[in-house]
Amino acid sequence: MTMNFAFVLFPDFEELDFAGPLEVIGMTAKWLEKEWQVYTVAEEPTVEATLGTKIAVDYVFADAPKPDVIVVPGGFGTRPGMDNDALIDYIRKAGAEAQYVTSVCTGAFLLHKAGFLEGRSATTYWRSRDELEKLGGVNVKAERWVHDGNVITAAGVSAGIDMALYLLGVLKTPEFARTVQQLIEYDPAPPYADVPTPELA
Repeated sequence: MTMNFAFVLFPDFEELDFAGPLEVIGMTAKWLEKEWQVYTVAEEPTVEATLGTKIAVDYVFADAPKPDVIVVPGGFGTRPGMDNDALIDYIRKAGAEAQYVTSVCTGAFLLHKAGFLEGRSATTYWRSRDELEKLGGVNVKAERWVHDGNVITAAGVSAGIDMALYLLGVLKTPEFARTVQQLIEYDPAPPYADVPTPELA
């Protein structure tokens, strides 16, 4: 079955927020579900991410195909992005017609601005949960990912991989998602998992 997956980019997005889910969905489209279309979309033809990576997107907002799923990453650009009418309008319109609306990290702030988190539960980056809560209308949870209705939000950065695998399980089956998990050799084992997390300035 044909499905379109739109990765919505904007200046100063976080690379892994984008690349993690892209790896999951992109590898699926390349090797297992070859009718799936995965593409990037932004206001301008080229977008620079937080760490300096420059992406030449597949489409600008005006000519992007209708998506079945949208993926909105986070990053430092989400706060100014909330005041970017073109970005919010695209998320609002594309998401209204999509089967699933998803975000990673502080991409949840853009979903909130576009109206998708009103009355829903959601999550975001651990240091930004209180900030999202203060925006009102959303029940913020300290979870790796949260699925409420057709909206799926992920916590920070690497949590986007988990969210994308979960999404595959919803779209297909958990067994299918496990196959992709093995394909990308995703078996996290942090070397310092038992060390207390330091306080960041």
